[in-house]
Amino acid sequence: MRHPYSFVVAVFGLLALWPVVASSYGVDLVAKIMIYALLALSLELLVGSTGLVCFGQAAFFGIGAYAALLLAPADGSAPSLLLSLLSAVVLAGVYALAVGALSLRTQGVYFIMVTLAFSQMAYYVVHDTPLGGGTDGIYMYVKPALGWIDLDQPMHLYGFIWFSLLLGYVFLTLLLRSPFGRALAGIRVNEQRMKATGFSTYPYKLAAFTLSGAIAGWAGYLFAIKDGFVNPELLSWHLSGAVLVMIILGGLGHMRGALIGAFAFALLQELFQSEAVFGSYAKHWHLGLGMAIIACVAFMPHGLVALPKQFRERLIGRSTHSKNTHTEEEAA
Repeated sequence: MRHPYSFVVAVFGLLALWPVVASSYGVDLVAKIMIYALLALSLELLVGSTGLVCFGQAAFFGIGAYAALLLAPADGSAPSLLLSLLSAVVLAGVYALAVGALSLRTQGVYFIMVTLAFSQMAYYVVHDTPLGGGTDGIYMYVKPALGWIDLDQPMHLYGFIWFSLLLGYVFLTLLLRSPFGRALAGIRVNEQRMKATGFSTYPYKLAAFTLSGAIAGWAGYLFAIKDGFVNPELLSWHLSGAVLVMIILGGLGHMRGALIGAFAFALLQELFQSEAVFGSYAKHWHLGLGMAIIACVAFMPHGLVALPKQFRERLIGRSTHSKNTHTEEEAA
């Protein structure tokens, strides 16, 4: 895309106007996708920008979600929006700091497996203990409030999620353009060369891991506020795998790719689950979704974000081939 900023402005503009034309179901669906997009942005910071393939992102997401409910006032009053959000983000970030401090001592597939192990540990803590309500989960009866912002109102909730996604996107974009972001890019390209130039890469990776976990916790908090319910499945490895597919589908190395991938994945899932389109085959939606993702990766190896460039290159190639053929015919 030649003008990524124009694309991002257009996307957020359309998202802001979406409630004007959409049904209540459409508004709720897009709100959910925006939450997943924020989660995808958090993982993009690790995978696409730092080169760390983490398979435990759901743990931070779930911790943020559970914190939203477990830290609510015992008297049933509405919790403070800023205080509860900050608490969820900090708790997710602290757990990410602890996980990162240990897992970053490993590399490659060992790093992937260690992050998965820590994620499963968090999953079983809320699944098998009274802390997280076990398999039944926990319900939220009173949503946080801040002045005139009433998150019980669908439009207020939608606007708060929209603003959170916008703030997260702008923050990460500016971060990656800073010296810190340049250091992360250097680690992704060649960590050994970074070390040879005098950089201690471990603190940079740990900071990126902690920040990624905190943003994932932010997304989890929004999910809990939207649904008013959390259960252990929010910390399962299935969600970690799904968000990894999102950023690969959208295109690694691009923050806007995480946005595109989240929307593409969620909309494909909705499509293949639709009985109106696929009838009784909709119950086998995993098969259709998997085949669609395989096709996208096969034909668009750089993700959906590179599709316009790939299309232009093919057009230029065709026009050049046609021009050369015409020249040869004239010469003959």
